[in-house]
Amino acid sequence: MRAEVGVLTRNVKYQGAADSLETEYGATIFMHSPGDDSLTFRAQNIEFKNVGQAFKLGRYALHMHLIGAVHNSYIKNNAVNQSNNRAVAIHGTRYLRIENNVSFEAKGHNIFIEDAVETHNIITGNLLMKVIRSMSLLNVDQTPAGSWITNPFNNYRNNHVAGSDRYGYWFDLQEHGMGANADTSICPENMKVGEFTGNAAHSTGRYGLRLFHQVIPRKFPCKPIKRDMAIVLANSKEPNTALHKDPFHENPSVPAEFRDFTGWKCGRNAAIGERIGDVKWINFKAADNQRVDLEMSMTDYYGEGSAKIDTALVIGKSNNLDPAGDMLNNVSPRGVEMPQREYFWVKNVRFYNFNWN
Repeated sequence: MRAEVGVLTRNVKYQGAADSLETEYGATIFMHSPGDDSLTFRAQNIEFKNVGQAFKLGRYALHMHLIGAVHNSYIKNNAVNQSNNRAVAIHGTRYLRIENNVSFEAKGHNIFIEDAVETHNIITGNLLMKVIRSMSLLNVDQTPAGSWITNPFNNYRNNHVAGSDRYGYWFDLQEHGMGANADTSICPENMKVGEFTGNAAHSTGRYGLRLFHQVIPRKFPCKPIKRDMAIVLANSKEPNTALHKDPFHENPSVPAEFRDFTGWKCGRNAAIGERIGDVKWINFKAADNQRVDLEMSMTDYYGEGSAKIDTALVIGKSNNLDPAGDMLNNVSPRGVEMPQREYFWVKNVRFYNFNWN
C-alpha cells in the first residue's frame, strides 16, 4: 500500500493552450498511414500537457489510427499530464509497445483499445493516476477504466491504476470487431487471453479488474456452441457419448490466467468475472474492498477445477484505514463470492480480519 509516485515533468514538452482544461480543447498527435509498418512512431521522454479534445471523435492525446502492425514503434517513459480525451488510443493497430508512462488526470479510458481487432500490443509498467469520467466522449467513458480492453489478445504487465472514477482494468470484450473494423470473423469474447501479470488497481469507484460480459476462450473463437445444453448433458447420467465425456470436444477450451493481481480500497470489488470459461485467478492479493474481494458470477463447464482461484491473500480490513471515517466501518464485505454453477475451485486462500460488523 505504498503511495504511487510518478514524475510528470520532462525536458521536452508538447502542450496545448493554457486554457485547454476550461475549453476541453487541447493539443493532439494523430498517426495514420496506409498499412503494416508503413510508418514508425517513437515518443520517448516527453511531457504531453493540456492535450486531447473533447466532443470530437478521435482527437486523443496520442492516437495510433488504422495502421496495422507497428513492430518498430513505441511510446515510452512519457507523461500525459491532464488530457481532455484519453492518454493513448490503439485503433486498428498491432504490436505497439506502451512502456513506463505516467498518465495523470486524463478523462475517459486512459489506454483505449478501440475496435476489438487490436492484438499483440504490449502495455507494461505504466502508472495511470486519477482516471476521470467524461460526459463529452463515448457512453462508456462515463464509467471509465485505466485501460478499456475490447480484445483480450494483448499483454499487460506490471501496470498500476491509482484512483479511477469507476474501474482499473475493464475487459469489455465485444462479440465481433466493430466500428471501422467491423468483422464477424473476429470474436473477441472467445479469443485467447494474452498475458495479464503483476498488475494492480486501487482507490477505484467500482471494480479494480472487471471481466464483462464474457471471457470464454476457445480453440475456434467464432464457432458456435450450445453451452447450456452441453452443461445439461455433461451432468446427465446418459451413456458415455463423446459429448457426455467432453461437451466441448469439437471446440475445446483454452486456459486463461490472471496472475499476481493486487486490488485494494475499491468501491465494490478488487475483481469480478461476469461469465467466464477456463479462467484461473492465480496469486491474488486483495484488501479493504467494500463489497467483495473476488467475485465470480457465472462459469461455463470445462471440466472439474478448470475455473478457479489458486492462491490468494484476502484481507477484509487492514490497519491502513481511517478509524473514524472509512466506509468499511459501516459494511460487512465478503472475501470470495462463488459463481452460480458447479465445478469452481478455491484453493490455497488465506483470509484475515473479517471480524467486525
